[in-house]
Amino acid sequence: MSAEQAPMPLEKSRLSPATKKRVRDADATKLRILEAAKKEFSKNGLEGARVDAIALDAKANKRMLYHYFESKDGLFRTVLEREYLKIRAEENLLDLENLPPRTALETLVRFTWEYYIANPEFITLVNSENLCKAAHIKNSPTLKTISQKFVRRIQTLLDRGVRENVFREGIDAAQLNITIASINYYYFTNRFTGSVIFERDFTAPEALKERINFNIETICRLVCKQL
Repeated sequence: MSAEQAPMPLEKSRLSPATKKRVRDADATKLRILEAAKKEFSKNGLEGARVDAIALDAKANKRMLYHYFESKDGLFRTVLEREYLKIRAEENLLDLENLPPRTALETLVRFTWEYYIANPEFITLVNSENLCKAAHIKNSPTLKTISQKFVRRIQTLLDRGVRENVFREGIDAAQLNITIASINYYYFTNRFTGSVIFERDFTAPEALKERINFNIETICRLVCKQL
């Protein structure tokens, strides 16, 4: 019998339609709570976020929130894990392994930039967790596993670039990732003060285009043997 023809596990096949509906309803409620929590945490931070506001936005009662996530900190931890998993999942869709090394590097830098633009909540949530000294994610085996996998992937790209005489030797994947994140991340977290100090609109389309081109050139000068 093929895998497609294999019967459903007994415990699942015995679920009644009513039970299946309850499971679907529970999953939908959890998702609404997580989306509402992301919005509230990114807007007001962990300390300023209100459980009442999350429950109201999610169209759920606080009892269900505590039932699924135990506490506001537990909810915040789940939101963070979910956001880190999301960015890593989208990074996995990048065809880095089949691109020329320099093109792959440029693709990664541009992806990070565009991800921050499209997901500003990610930046504010990470800021909040840093204020908590990473208390919510430091013991997360899930994040440890996906982070190690990501670093290995970038190291593989760097090693391939060295073999093809495109990249310099001795570039550490973790250090490179920190640098790529930093030059993109800093621009957005300081866009308001930067716009005043440097007398330019950091969010103007032309400014964004100029900045990402500068970031790509900066990383390529750091990693590549020659431009």
